[in-house]
Amino acid sequence: MRRARRRAGDDAGVDMTPMLDIVFIMLIFFIVTAVFLDERGMDFTQPPESEAPSSLPPALLVSLDGNDRAVVEGSPVALSGVANRIEALRASAPDRSVMISAAAETSVAAVVRVKDDLDRANVAVTLKVEPLSAR
Repeated sequence: MRRARRRAGDDAGVDMTPMLDIVFIMLIFFIVTAVFLDERGMDFTQPPESEAPSSLPPALLVSLDGNDRAVVEGSPVALSGVANRIEALRASAPDRSVMISAAAETSVAAVVRVKDDLDRANVAVTLKVEPLSAR
């Protein structure tokens, strides 16, 4: 008598359809619930010279040299006193803006300290850093 032989591939098949359904449902779930970050950067482009308003008063200039010394409107000031000096100058002309001009050799700590002091005093500041000179 002849025995009926089974093929190994006939009964060993697994239906993958339910698993694929679950994978697609999970994929859709994670796409819908994902949080997409809205990263914003600072715009460093300079406006064209023709768009610059000319009727504004000149900015109060805070210069920082390579030795971390501050000069406000031509008079030397300690780094800790820059914010007080700017507030005194803005008392007579509150619409004047403030610009921090730092030499390339100025330490980052000095620039950050002056900027933070002015931010605490609610003074809007523009930063200008001189490029390194070719040596």
